[in-house]
Amino acid sequence: MDSDQIIIEPVLTEKSNLLREGEKKTYVFKVDKKANKLMVMKAVKDMFNVRPISCRIINVHGKVRNNRAISRASFRRGQGRTAAWKKAMITLDKGQSIDAFEGA
Repeated sequence: MDSDQIIIEPVLTEKSNLLREGEKKTYVFKVDKKANKLMVMKAVKDMFNVRPISCRIINVHGKVRNNRAISRASFRRGQGRTAAWKKAMITLDKGQSIDAFEGA
């Protein structure tokens, strides 16, 4: 599996921004479901030319969502699910950062 197939996209939320700006540079990515810690760390090293120290992986389960009524005449409701995905939190060595996040 290639590096660009392992890392799907960065997760940009308030919590991930606080982690990135903290003392420990921790970056959060959405990764392929089949990826493990070693594969993710190697992909980050290859794509961004940085040295990751550690990697934490979390399986994010899909949430159950109630759908709206189909029409005014029909009061049928349905339930759906959001997709499950895998999140990786990468901690970098001191003094290193990923320029794609910093805007440089």
